Amino acid sequence: MTIAPPAQPADTLPPGDRRRRLLGIELLIVLGLSLGASGVSALISFVDSATRNVGLAHQTAALNSSAAPGRPWIDLAYQLYYITRGLMPVALVGYLLVREGTSLRVLGFDLRRKPADLGRGAAVAAVIGGTGLALYFASRAAGFNLTVVPSGLPDVWWRIPVLVLSACQNAVLEEVVVLGYLVRRLDQRGWTPAAVLLTSAAVRGSYHLYQGIGGLVGNMVMGAVFVLLYRRWGRVMPMVAAHALIDTTAFVGYALLAGHVSWLPTG
Repeated sequence: MTIAPPAQPADTLPPGDRRRRLLGIELLIVLGLSLGASGVSALISFVDSATRNVGLAHQTAALNSSAAPGRPWIDLAYQLYYITRGLMPVALVGYLLVREGTSLRVLGFDLRRKPADLGRGAAVAAVIGGTGLALYFASRAAGFNLTVVPSGLPDVWWRIPVLVLSACQNAVLEEVVVLGYLVRRLDQRGWTPAAVLLTSAAVRGSYHLYQGIGGLVGNMVMGAVFVLLYRRWGRVMPMVAAHALIDTTAFVGYALLAGHVSWLPTG
């Protein structure tokens, strides 16, 4: 009988293997503190919604909700706190990259190519945004998606600025963590391009599952397209711009149009 040799302790592994293991642990920690945890929460939320005695289309998924109804200044303080807190994983990624000997610039997260990044982002937003909206209405009509309410903030002077800041925070967080950082770390661990694309797309879709099947599928497709474009352009900034434009249009457009047009569901 052949007896397998005992596993080597982590500190005696070959340098390459030890580095890949540490990068994997680092990645799990970053995701566990940010969008990976959001994916688990979204799964629980979807199971909760799917097992209720009312159809998904008759339930709502609220975004940018009021944190202190009737107290606008306290509400504003909460909103700014949530936005700032949401950027902390980006700060962590930046720190880890500096420890690696580089910076967020290696992901193409900088302002060196503003016109090109904005132009590419606007083009991507026009295609992805329109397709995503059509998918949302179709999946909701089929009963596979909740009614998404992009803004529940009161009609006060800071509503629009906060919605724009929230859209930008979403864009920076998701594209830096789930696009640039995740792709870089999986590449460094030796994953194939196809496996990296599928993983990034799956993570992006997972934390949108609270919206329903349409939110999952639509964001997985968006994630796959973003990985392909990131590979081509070598920069996350066009996708940050696209994401910010898509979310700003959804958040602000809903706030201004909800209740005034018949085709926009309000829950």
